[in-house]
Amino acid sequence: MEYRRLGKSGLQVSEVSLGSWVTFGKQVDEKEALGLMTLAYDEGINFFDNAEGYEAGASEALMGQALSKLGWGRDSFAVSSKVFWGGSKPTQRGLSRKHVFDACHAALKRLQVDYLDLYFCHRPDIDTPIEETVRAMHDLIQQGKILYWGTSEWNAQQLTEAWAVAKDLRITPPTMEQPQYNLFERQKVEGDYAPLYDLMGLGTTIWSPLASGVLTGKYNDGIPKDSRLNLPGYEWLKASWESEAGKAKLAKVKQLAKARRRCGHAHSPHRPFVVLGQSTRLDRDIGRIEKIAVGGQPCLSQVQG
Repeated sequence: MEYRRLGKSGLQVSEVSLGSWVTFGKQVDEKEALGLMTLAYDEGINFFDNAEGYEAGASEALMGQALSKLGWGRDSFAVSSKVFWGGSKPTQRGLSRKHVFDACHAALKRLQVDYLDLYFCHRPDIDTPIEETVRAMHDLIQQGKILYWGTSEWNAQQLTEAWAVAKDLRITPPTMEQPQYNLFERQKVEGDYAPLYDLMGLGTTIWSPLASGVLTGKYNDGIPKDSRLNLPGYEWLKASWESEAGKAKLAKVKQLAKARRRCGHAHSPHRPFVVLGQSTRLDRDIGRIEKIAVGGQPCLSQVQG
């Protein structure tokens, strides 16, 4: 396993991390979670990704139970949460100072830790001034409840505004962004964010590197009954792949099967961190993604277009 600094921070994070979206609290129980996290940790993964919105907090609760039983030294791993979707009431959503604080405290309880290493704004909030959110994140850092804060699926303009606000107020700017990045979703990481890597020292921890498993080829002959696309509550995900645009992407995967076996992923000179989320074959995909993380450029010309 390779380790690199997250953005311009001093935090050394494994190039591959274990995420819990869809799986924890949905597809795996405590025993399976213990097995997955043990395998990941033994393989050198030191970053475990989560969010308040994953299964309405059940994902964090399950990961917290596993962390408690595993008994790893707190100085040997990093864990994250994300704030935005906490409930249906007005004060349980978004990035207001109140919800940012409430969600942090709730995540600490569910994950059974004293602090969060990484805390993401899960989406931009057009109803809350960016300054309010930046100040809230800085205050949580000052209180020792989080170490680094960042964003997920913010555009370059929003990130630049947050960084400028922090710089002007001389408070803590965002350290990292978590965008979707794979062969079908490349514009942000390779284009929009390009100026920000040097300007802000921005780090990225990408989600869906295999496009919900589509890039593995498992959906080339239809949707397996036991796949995440058939899970209750994820009908929207299934519909996205059954749409005309989705079918076109699936056809592209079939055409690029040979190249996919060699690459399977888009390549970025920025070398983002990869978040894997799954219930089976974690050992196989850790190796697959590790190979991708250290290269991939020779195959890029075969998957463009």
